[in-house]
Amino acid sequence: MENKNKKTCFIGHRNIIADENITKRLYETIKAEIEKGCTKFTMGTHGNFDKISLSVCKQLRQQFKNVEIEVVITSLNLIKKKITTDIFGTTVFTPYEDVKTVMYNIEEEHFKNRITSSNKQMIDTCQTMICYVDTKKTSSGAKRAFNYAKRKGLEVINLYKEEDNAFYGMIDQEKEIALQDFLSKNAK
Repeated sequence: MENKNKKTCFIGHRNIIADENITKRLYETIKAEIEKGCTKFTMGTHGNFDKISLSVCKQLRQQFKNVEIEVVITSLNLIKKKITTDIFGTTVFTPYEDVKTVMYNIEEEHFKNRITSSNKQMIDTCQTMICYVDTKKTSSGAKRAFNYAKRKGLEVINLYKEEDNAFYGMIDQEKEIALQDFLSKNAK
């Protein structure tokens, strides 16, 4: 039975390495939510997990036409950067083509609190949260959102696996060597 009011949000760490395993897990999880009746998905704009979530939702919307996607922005400056003028002098605004763009009432908040406040408001509108959160981290916005969703009683689906960490299973000396190798390969 389809529940057209069911809504799912996405929360994750800003910096993750987007490998095909994470994307595949996300694809399968979102597809399962759609098959359980969820048609509305909402995510932020500040990290790799948000970008991957948006991409996968758009991909699945090609198969499931009733899927609605909402992107939550935290600054009007993002809108200003996306405003362009077409060849006829008409102002065109498409921050995120073919998805609904929303901004919660957070303009008066300090810029450092806007993401946290938006995450809470996003969670308050949802029944399910799909996330990518390392719960062993001492402090992160994603972890705070994870804990908030748990307290609110949302179904929380955490796709994080410790094996995703590039340094998984390495001793400190091996981590240092791998980090130096990575930095030397990616030096400008």
